[in-house]
Amino acid sequence: MEAEKKIIIIVDDNPANLRIGKNVLSEKYTVATAPSAAKLFTILPYNHPSLILLDVDMPEMDGFEAIKILKTKQETKNIPIIFLSGMIEPEYEEKGLSLGALDFVNKPFDPQKLIECIEKHIL
Repeated sequence: MEAEKKIIIIVDDNPANLRIGKNVLSEKYTVATAPSAAKLFTILPYNHPSLILLDVDMPEMDGFEAIKILKTKQETKNIPIIFLSGMIEPEYEEKGLSLGALDFVNKPFDPQKLIECIEKHIL
């Protein structure tokens, strides 16, 4: 019997990034996508992810605001979060980690390095 695939939710306002991320990860994981942090909060009650890949720079609610909310809710505070962002300045990574993210991966990402990063945090 095959083990059930772990669920990863990718949150990014760029449809191309969602598509690429899903293509890279769907062989090993069940991948759900959300085009905004607001959409993430609407699908979370129906999906129990093993990990969330969260973009930083999004309209309406950025990834930093989203992680603050995720970390205050009992049902989501223990979900591992990795920021996946084009914001390469060190202060963005420092802020993300200080808010509770486990890692910070720069976009465009190397598919193999992204998989290695995910596996490091959800094994």
